[in-house]
Amino acid sequence: MARKPVKKPEVETTGHSWDGIEEYNNPLPRWWLWTTYLTIIWGIGYAIAYPAIPLPGGATPGLLGYSSRGEVAADIAAVEAQNAPLTARINELELAAISTDDLVGGEADGFAYNGGRAVFQTFCAQCHGAGANGAKGYPSLIDDDWLWGGSIEDIYTTVNHGIRYETDLDTRTSQMPAFGEFLNKEEISGLVQYVGSLSGINGAVETEDGKNLFLDNCAACHADDGTGDRFVGAPNLTDAIWLYGSDEETLTETVTYARFGVMPAWSGRLSESQIRQAAVYIHSLGGGE
Repeated sequence: MARKPVKKPEVETTGHSWDGIEEYNNPLPRWWLWTTYLTIIWGIGYAIAYPAIPLPGGATPGLLGYSSRGEVAADIAAVEAQNAPLTARINELELAAISTDDLVGGEADGFAYNGGRAVFQTFCAQCHGAGANGAKGYPSLIDDDWLWGGSIEDIYTTVNHGIRYETDLDTRTSQMPAFGEFLNKEEISGLVQYVGSLSGINGAVETEDGKNLFLDNCAACHADDGTGDRFVGAPNLTDAIWLYGSDEETLTETVTYARFGVMPAWSGRLSESQIRQAAVYIHSLGGGE
């Protein structure tokens, strides 16, 4: 004989109703409740043990004294300790001897080369490009046209002290005058034509007046023949490499208003070893002398 089904007691509703549909007030499953309670307990314990609660002076430190920054700092310190003999070796060698040293030299697999590449990609690529091919106003480092010299010693000095970086007393510095302040437009046009003729660009035609203006105003830095002077960072005007552009409009702007590019000095922000490694890497790119 079949048993009669047990009739479950009617569950109370929450009193909410949507379009005639009522919501039962069923209790939550016990396993769900206990899981919730455990996570709350876990959260309270975590907030007590680890940094968690933000305060005006910083987060609560936690009873365990753990810090993610401290963990990273410890990892960095461990790597620096491991590399200490190599960085010491780089600092004691002559700059020209680093790339051929048995311990730190070599390309692709050399400690100095790879360290310099990491420094370059972190601090220099924003201006000079990831491939060091430069951009308008930022010189290419892979050709053999160097404003201040391309020997590894010259590169080291430039990286160390920067270009026209006023807070470094040893920075490389020079200043081109704005000729628009004392030459008229016709004279500037003739000067631009002469400068263009030195490298044969844009069909520029040399004039006697333009040549005389150049000798009177520009030759002191760029030399009588326009080949430049690295001692003062004056570029060679006879080749096809132009930092800001070689079209007539750009040359007119340069002569009229001058240029005053600034490169930061990395001494004080990078270690001596890092600056030396950067010099090794940049020198190896193909344009080093």
